[in-house]
Amino acid sequence: AFASLVFTVTDPNDLSVINEFRKGLENPEVLKWPENGGDPCGSPVWPHIVCSGSRIQQIQVMGLGLKGPLPQNLNKLSRLTHLGLQKNQFSGKLPSFSGLSELSFAYLDFNQFDTIPLDFFDGLVNLQVLALDENPLNATSGWSLPNGLQDSAQLINLTMINCNLAGPLPEFLGTMSSLEVLLLSTNRLSGPIPGTFKDAVLKMLWLNDQSGDGMSGSIDVVATMVSLTHLWLHGNQFSGKIPVEIGNLTNLKDLSVNTNNLVGLIPESLANMPLDNLDLNNNHFMGPVPKFKATNVSFMSNSFCQTKQGAVCAPEVMALLEFLDGVNYPSRLVQSWSGNNPCDGRWWGISCDDNQKVSVINLPKSNLSGTLSPSIANLETVTRIYLESNNLSGFVPSSWTSLKSLSILDLSNNNISPPLPKFTTPLKLVLNGNPKLTSNPPGANPSPNNSTTPADSPTSSVPSSRPNSSSSVIFKPGEQPPEKKDSKSKIAIVVVPIAGFLLLVFLAIPLYIYVCKKSKDKHQAPTALVVHPRDPSDSDNVVKIAIANQTNGSLSTVNASGSASIQSGESHMIEAGNLLISVQVLRNVTKNFSPENELGRGGFGVVYKGELDDGTQIAVKRMEAGIV
Repeated sequence: AFASLVFTVTDPNDLSVINEFRKGLENPEVLKWPENGGDPCGSPVWPHIVCSGSRIQQIQVMGLGLKGPLPQNLNKLSRLTHLGLQKNQFSGKLPSFSGLSELSFAYLDFNQFDTIPLDFFDGLVNLQVLALDENPLNATSGWSLPNGLQDSAQLINLTMINCNLAGPLPEFLGTMSSLEVLLLSTNRLSGPIPGTFKDAVLKMLWLNDQSGDGMSGSIDVVATMVSLTHLWLHGNQFSGKIPVEIGNLTNLKDLSVNTNNLVGLIPESLANMPLDNLDLNNNHFMGPVPKFKATNVSFMSNSFCQTKQGAVCAPEVMALLEFLDGVNYPSRLVQSWSGNNPCDGRWWGISCDDNQKVSVINLPKSNLSGTLSPSIANLETVTRIYLESNNLSGFVPSSWTSLKSLSILDLSNNNISPPLPKFTTPLKLVLNGNPKLTSNPPGANPSPNNSTTPADSPTSSVPSSRPNSSSSVIFKPGEQPPEKKDSKSKIAIVVVPIAGFLLLVFLAIPLYIYVCKKSKDKHQAPTALVVHPRDPSDSDNVVKIAIANQTNGSLSTVNASGSASIQSGESHMIEAGNLLISVQVLRNVTKNFSPENELGRGGFGVVYKGELDDGTQIAVKRMEAGIV
């Protein structure tokens, strides 16, 4: 009997803690513990208490509606293995669990605890399940999981839904080899899913509905968690594409990514997954809606080109979306490139011709990064492509050489790599500002300066600047710019032509002065007009007039149809004989060769109309200098 008494009497420290626990409650009667004390581990056994010998191992009071704080010395129950306090109204500061080395299961969820101490998780080396959901912990500042939790190497379930967790998702959680359930919904987490979660053995991962900025970045890493059965990422700022490798998650049954900033085409690997639930709502998914094998699927509020599963997009749409994929989906284009018609006026930077075919891609300074897609070659009607001042890299696709209508390709101020493909048609190619390319390859002809926005380009999307002529080159069919030369070669290329030019100017100026003086001495004849008689054999019945130009001695002709007596101030022409008529007369009758009197242009000059004093209509050809 004495031995029995010894082994049934509760440890004094444990008894002290239990009495403190009961004393702090507002409604202890709910426990139905003896009012006048007693022995929790004795006989009869107290309800909700489980002992091993004299030590308390479990406290199980789930859902009793208990109110009040917990004793701050709770961690003196050093043999405690199970603590079930969930679904009550406990409040105040959580006591530290530091030192509870045998604690395996701790359910503190659905209470009103408002503070958690920094050393709460220290020494919980046997912890397997911890639930802190739905507690307003550190409501003002939020809190984060301390590194001490990573010592809980046996942890399987960690659920902390809506308990004001803040900051980045701790990296060590991805390295915990036993962790299978991680539910952290409705907190204040931010930043990306750490790369340490690669190949994690998690079965359930809930990161949905983070307040504030929310979680962000790529979701590529989740495609490596092949044990996942439930993945909730909705209500965040995740971006990028759904990884094609998502199809490797053969155990996945429930996937929710709605209300994020995900973009791109839905991979076929996802469409073919036999999920129970798939939620894709409220993102920026594009392209066609595939035929899904999921039992329940929702894909509303996206940028799909069609609304029906299995319907295809227009070829031009697919070509542009593949281009968008290569340049990493800049947000402005993602927001405007939707639907199945790039010529409906909503597609930023896209202009079309009268046949409603894409003719201009006008996207300078548009935050493009990545590489150029070969798919642009499918836009056979495109004539101009402006992609300057972005962050493009890689090569110009060789398929672009098939664009027969392409006349301008502006890739200035990027990071394009050589070699460039050999275009088969003449092309104005603007390359300045690409460190890996030369600005003016040898043998290429400088193109005219184009400093204005093209008339058929959307002026709201294009800055007025255009590359200058020193950076624009026209490549003849088959020409290709060489790779970048070193700095010494550049110096030689620049210095030698300049020196030669200066020497030529120095010698040419005196020579020019001498020749002009001699020419002036030889040719002092006044500027005059020679009128020749009409030639009867001339089938055109034209009176021909020759102008002697004192500047260079060249001749110009004036033709007057029919025969007439021409009287014009200081000169007179009759049918026989030659008379001199002042050039000033011709200036007067053509209004000083005014553009409004211009009749046309030919290979030797411009033809102007005029009317003499007697009403005779004449046509005057003013020949270009140097043509005899």
